[in-house]
Amino acid sequence: MAMAALRREGRRFAPLISPHPMAAVRSSIIPAEEQVPLGVRSISTQIVRNRMKSVKNIQKITKAMKMVAASKLRAIQVKAENSRGLWQPFTALLGDIPSVSVKKNVIVTISSDKGLCGGINSTSVKISKALRKLNAGPETETKYVILGEKAKAQLIRDSKKEIELCITELQKNPLNYTQVSVIADDILKNVEFDALRIVFNKFQSVVSFLPTVSTVLSPEIVERESEAGGKLGDLDSYEIEGGETKSEILQNLSEFQFSCVMFNAVLENACSEQGARMSAMDSSSRNAGEMLDRLTLTYNRTRQASITTELIEIISGASALSG
Repeated sequence: MAMAALRREGRRFAPLISPHPMAAVRSSIIPAEEQVPLGVRSISTQIVRNRMKSVKNIQKITKAMKMVAASKLRAIQVKAENSRGLWQPFTALLGDIPSVSVKKNVIVTISSDKGLCGGINSTSVKISKALRKLNAGPETETKYVILGEKAKAQLIRDSKKEIELCITELQKNPLNYTQVSVIADDILKNVEFDALRIVFNKFQSVVSFLPTVSTVLSPEIVERESEAGGKLGDLDSYEIEGGETKSEILQNLSEFQFSCVMFNAVLENACSEQGARMSAMDSSSRNAGEMLDRLTLTYNRTRQASITTELIEIISGASALSG
């Protein structure tokens, strides 16, 4: 009875027991179409052809993405260059003081919604975190306003409580001043601040961008710095006429300055994104070309080895028959 039971159990587990354990392991981790018989050193030409086909398809995609990024860059670059004339007069009038000490800091981090554009998003996030540490103190408060999905994904890991507002899909439609001014107005209404620090990547060339921080002060801080003799712009050299007070004028100027700086920052960052994507896709296309060359060489060697093996077998068979 015991032997019969043992034979039955042996028949049950027979399919799971292989006389060649290495072959069983190979069959479990390597797909059937890519398996090579044991003892054969060369790989199948079909496997190499499949890999060459995959690399060619990837290379086509990267080249197409590079062309799309180039066309978008040309369209955005003209807008970005024209927008630089908007914020520069406000910088000359109200100044740009990154070292000003205030209680409520709001860091506006501008990033992209899509990836495959190098390290521009990581750079913006690193600068934002460095600004937060620089302005940290027992009596200060620092909040984040995030534009773009990539910065949101990185900052939400360790600074979720400090995130005040998130805005994504900014470039779903063509960028214009009306769209950005609505976003700026939304930030001004929902976020309390003494200083807005806008972090973005300024476009320099296709292969180069400069991480930049622009500071926009609230009207109260501008008036305080002006009365304290702080280094502002040329505001004090102008005389105020009309029925509006200096506080009302500063309020209007500060809001308009923020919308203009935001408009330029979003366009500059979009240019940097497309330029970085062009560089990344160009590098990917070159790497795919190099990989294709290596696979082609491997394919030719494998095919030549199989032809040589077949010839040797034919000659050996003919020699055996004649002998």
